[in-house]
Formats: sequence, structure tokens, C-alpha cells
Amino acid sequence: MDPLQNPTVMNPRIAILGAGVSGLATAKQLSHYNPIVFEASDSIGGVWKHCSYNSTKLQSLRCDYEFSDFPWPDRDNSSFPSHAQILDYLHAYATRFDLMKFIRFNSKVVEVRFVGNQKPTDNLADYGSLLPGQPVWEVAVRTHESESVQWHSFEFLVICIGKYGDIPKIPSFPHDKGPEIFHGQVLHNIDYSKLDHEAATELLKGKKVVIVGYKKSGIDLAMECAEANQGPEGQTCTMIVRTLHWTVPHYWVWGLPFFLFYSTRSSQLLHEKPNQTFLRACLCFLLSPLRWAISKFIESYLVWKLPLKKYGLKPDHPFEEDYASCQMAIMPENFFSEADKGRIAFKRPNKWWFWEGGIEFDAGNRLEADVVIFATGYDGKKKLKSIMPEPFRSLIEFPSGIMPLYRATIHPLIPNMAFLGYVESVANLHSADLQSKWLAHLLDEKFNLPSVEDMLEQTTKEIQMMKRTTRFYKRHCISVFSINHDDEICRDMGWNPLRKKNWLAEAFSPYTSQDYEKEE
Repeated sequence: MDPLQNPTVMNPRIAILGAGVSGLATAKQLSHYNPIVFEASDSIGGVWKHCSYNSTKLQSLRCDYEFSDFPWPDRDNSSFPSHAQILDYLHAYATRFDLMKFIRFNSKVVEVRFVGNQKPTDNLADYGSLLPGQPVWEVAVRTHESESVQWHSFEFLVICIGKYGDIPKIPSFPHDKGPEIFHGQVLHNIDYSKLDHEAATELLKGKKVVIVGYKKSGIDLAMECAEANQGPEGQTCTMIVRTLHWTVPHYWVWGLPFFLFYSTRSSQLLHEKPNQTFLRACLCFLLSPLRWAISKFIESYLVWKLPLKKYGLKPDHPFEEDYASCQMAIMPENFFSEADKGRIAFKRPNKWWFWEGGIEFDAGNRLEADVVIFATGYDGKKKLKSIMPEPFRSLIEFPSGIMPLYRATIHPLIPNMAFLGYVESVANLHSADLQSKWLAHLLDEKFNLPSVEDMLEQTTKEIQMMKRTTRFYKRHCISVFSINHDDEICRDMGWNPLRKKNWLAEAFSPYTSQDYEKEE
């Protein structure tokens, strides 16, 4: 049944855009408001449904990727769940909390329009009530059944369409040197993810495949290509690597669990955090040699365990910078075994472009190819800006070029709107879960937001701190101060930020969603 026609969903005041992980978490926490969830596709799950390959797996353990009030049934299983298992888990969560009644499938939001009485001003005036009792936003929705759009009015919007999917990011090329002159097949990994196993194998088997990119999606794609090309007729899959990032084989380093280095209070004490006191800043400076030593300790293990030097894949920057920007990836178990057999090769050109038969490099050499697949990510900002009206479209990344989100949720310059899924951490589901609880407390008026100026100041401090931590700061990742970030959310909600049972666990145990199951 259409949620807008559902008698259990009367006069919805809140709309949620997207039914991925963040959208589901938000719908659950705001269920007492009977929200409407507009989902462009025919299924929940977001990227796990629409941007996953047959081999895609979670990059963390089950216990690090679960809702606080809905643990995995086999949460102690040490294997990484597949995307299909994650979708089953999300469906079970939606069923358990009766969230499907809120979701309007095949309903794509194509535009939002501001109709509130407030107007943005140069002095960044506050906007007033979050639920004022009258429409603030109008939402244009196009369904699969109709080319026309329907407009719906709401007091508050929660944007959960995410940074991934929908709009691929494709490199630009000089005139007459782009994909249009290539005689083979060119696609983006979002196109590849729509193929079933049989079609994907047919695309790759016996073909000279070039994969552009060396992040998780490219690495997984190279593995699928190698597996499809086993046997004497198999061809080599070549990866074009522009920017190197550290990869890890598993979550152990020289026999020690990885969480000891970055996911405990004691380990995060070594890292700078926003709003730290002068004494805390001095302590962080004094401990910086230890932080450097930990990064080198991890790098030494990775260079020993993986043939990074052999294949020219050892990054020049510290491991800490990749972790601080949420770019650490788990390397598939047999990846370098396939490289040793010649099924996967690597090229590291400064520049490259297409010719009729494949790829040409700036050094003058050419690489023949039948298929070129871009694993170059997505343009999430373009996707968001495509539905936002002015002047808010121009304010999305004001003033630093990065989206300023207070508590990773509220843009200080955009009224009656929240954003979930735009700030990254090592456990994105946990972040969405806690942020949605914070948002529910905010809308329930259990606490008030600071002034616009104070929120901008706080977000500016976060961004400046990230710039000092990693050259990849634009990803807006909170991994090295995630516990401090969660502490601040707990304080806003009136919760005790110390969630463990004793001081020893508080200092040396990793924090997970289960620590935030209920108010303490």
C-alpha cells in the first residue's frame, strides 16, 4: 500500500529520502512521527542492493556493523558477510520494526523546494522551530508508473540518498582521446554491478580487461576478472593505479588485534580531536612520536605480509593518513596469488588516454584492451546538488569546500533538514544508528541546537583538524576521533558517554553499537 494512502500514516510531517542503511535507521527512530520514506528503487538496502558485485563483502566483522537494538544472529562469526547476507539482515531489521509501511518504493525525488517563511541572511540568523506546524519543504516525486511528478509538503526532511551510486565519476580526457574512439566496451562499475553472475562472467572471460582504479571496488572487480579467466585461454586483467592506498589482509597486526591501535579510548588519546583543551593539545603533541611509531609498526607488517614492493604498490604516505580518511581496504585473500600467476597486472602511469584498440600511456606504450571498466567512484555531491534549490545548493559546501555537518547531521545554513550518511567512519552503520537517535531526541525537543555561528565554528574546527591529519581530508572521515564524536552525541541526549562496565574496559575495549543500545 502507498504510505501516503496508508491510514496508519496520517498527515506525515517528516519525509526521509532513501531506504538504505541510514534511511532505515532514521525511519525506526522517527517512527512515532509516521514518516514517509521515498525510495527510488524497488528495494531497501541502498548500495548493498545496487552497487555490489557477486563477490562484494563487508569490510568489517558483523559485531562492528549492526544496529544497536538488533544484533546479528551469528554476531560472533569471524567471517565477513556477503552483500546478500547484509541485505537479509537489513530486511530482517525492517520487518522486526515494521518499517515497510513507511516506505514508498519506485518513488524518485527529483527536486525539493523551500517554502518556509524564513530566509537565509548574511548574518546567519537562526531558523527557528524544526517542526513549526506548517510546510517548510515541498518534494517533487516521480514514480515508475508516471513521467509526471507529484508534489508533497513536509515540515522536515532527512536526506539519506548517500554519496555512492546513481552518478558515476568518470575521468575527463583530451579531445579525440576519450572512450568514444575506443572500439571495445566501456562501462562504469555501477553498470557492472547490475549484471548477474552469468552475464558478468561472459563480459570478462577470455577478454583483455582494464580496470581503472585501485580502491575496494576496483580490487574486488579485478578478483572477479581473474576468477573468470582461469585456464589456458584466460587473459590478464590490468589495473591502472593512480593513487596508492594501504590495504590490509585481515584485522591482526603482528599477532595483535587491530582495534588496539585505533578503536579504543586509550588509542584515540594519541590523536587530535575538535574542541580539545590546551593541555590535551600538549599531550597529543608529546605523544605524536608514539602515534608515528604505531603507523610504522602497522606498515612494517603490511610490507612483510603483502608483496607491495614487488608490484610497486607501497604508498609513500603513512598508514595513519589512510585510516584517518576511511580509505583502508581489506585485500581479498587470493588477490596477490592471482597476480603471481599473471592474472592481474598493474600499471602506474602519470597520464593515460584511449586509442582505438585500448589504452595509451604518457610514456608512449600502448595496452590492448577489449573491455575498460571505470572503478572511479561516484559523484555524491552532484547527486545531492541536483535536487537542492538555490541558495542552498551553493551553501552545501560553504565555506570550506566540504559539507559542514554539525554532529555529522545538521547543516547550519539549511533549515529543517538533516543529512545522514555523509560523514564516514570505520563503522558507518553504527554512525547512522547513533545519529538517528540524536536526531530523534532533537526533534522531540529534548535538547536545542546551538546558534548557527556556534555550529559553523564547530564544523570548521573538525575540518581544520582533518586537514592537519590527512591529505585525503575531503572524505570527511571521523575514524580517529569517533569515540569523542559519540561522546558529544551522548552528552547532547543526556546520556552518560562512558558506556563500559569498568575503567579497564573503558580504556582498552573497542566501542561498538551494542554499547549504545539503551540510555545509561
